[in-house]
Amino acid sequence: MEPGLMVTLTTEKPVAGGWMLARHDGAIVFVAGALPGEIVEARIRRVQKGTAWADVVAIRQASPDRAGAYAPCGGNVLAHASYDAQLRMKAAIIDDAFRRVGRCPLPALPEMVPSPVRGYRMRARLHVQDGRVGFFREQTHELCAVTDTGQLSPGAEAVVEALQAHGATLRQAGASVIELSENREGNERALHVVLRPGGDGAALAAVAGLEGVTGLSWSVDGSPRVAVLAGQVEVHESVVHGAQQWTLARNVRSFFQGNRFLLDALVQHVCGQLHRGGVADLYAGVGLFSVAATALGHVPVVAVESDPVAGHDLRANGREWRGLLQTKVTPVEDYLRGQRALSVATVIVDPPRTGLSRQVLGQLVDRKVARVVYVSCDVATLARDARHWLDAGYRLADVRAFDLFPQTAHIETVAVFDWSA
Repeated sequence: MEPGLMVTLTTEKPVAGGWMLARHDGAIVFVAGALPGEIVEARIRRVQKGTAWADVVAIRQASPDRAGAYAPCGGNVLAHASYDAQLRMKAAIIDDAFRRVGRCPLPALPEMVPSPVRGYRMRARLHVQDGRVGFFREQTHELCAVTDTGQLSPGAEAVVEALQAHGATLRQAGASVIELSENREGNERALHVVLRPGGDGAALAAVAGLEGVTGLSWSVDGSPRVAVLAGQVEVHESVVHGAQQWTLARNVRSFFQGNRFLLDALVQHVCGQLHRGGVADLYAGVGLFSVAATALGHVPVVAVESDPVAGHDLRANGREWRGLLQTKVTPVEDYLRGQRALSVATVIVDPPRTGLSRQVLGQLVDRKVARVVYVSCDVATLARDARHWLDAGYRLADVRAFDLFPQTAHIETVAVFDWSA
């Protein structure tokens, strides 16, 4: 096989990233734009070490789960499948990863918690090219229309359209990326504009007063300096759990779980897995889980976050709970290195896509904490790390998935490990 070759393929099953696995002359081909069981005409995109990647050109025999044409804007690589089929495929991908990567077959397909597919997204990274604003089409740097994806709220879509109308201003300022963050109600919405080197932040004054924007900041790519041009660049999230209620503030640049519809379900599930006896929340972000754990009485709680922006929010969100919630803005590796023991019953880990480092895995296993609640945005690294926990004497107690990014290949999975040796 070579790039450009047209082949007829019968797809077998979904794999991570939204690809469908097929075979041609004994070689594995990962196909974009297909669904399991379809017969397609595909063009080979690239070949590496005997494995090929291909794009669908025509559908010879369509799956009954097909809901439309393949249009992968903003990561929507599964939007051509019915939503029920998307959930089944994601459950199958988790099952496959635990079986192949983790070498620990699950007793059954994991439960998938569904989400409304439109208007779910509270955070977005928008790209700017020659004054045009949009998402990238999958596997390219080609802009595509945000409104075509259905991911953003109507209010956020209106702001994007207004930004499009100020294309000349964005071009003059040298804008390359716009980060958008809003609260669930949509009555607070902040923007942060990243400028190319040599950009002129003062030129953004024309967009600072856009309707629906409550705060605007900017920085030059590669520089730590941030300038606030207008309003408040934090948004505030009210969380209610039974009789308890608390508020989280988060900077537009801070990481935060992005699905407005499943936020409560995710927090309730994670907190429902906590043992009495204290919690360590590692990779705590702005305090989504650690503040919830504190409010619900799982004290004492220590929250550790290395990112200075999210760490600033974490400290602010923890002030109300002083004496019950301790916050540390430092790398997790450094924090664990300084702790001879962890006097907690549960550790929550919510690491980046790369998963836990070998150092963190080793440090946590040495502590033999009774329960580990692992929140993962990448099932392959979760399954890899699961093998480490199991080899160290833990057992896999539960796996559940939350469809925080419907229509995309992203899967949020919560796995629970209990010390059993």
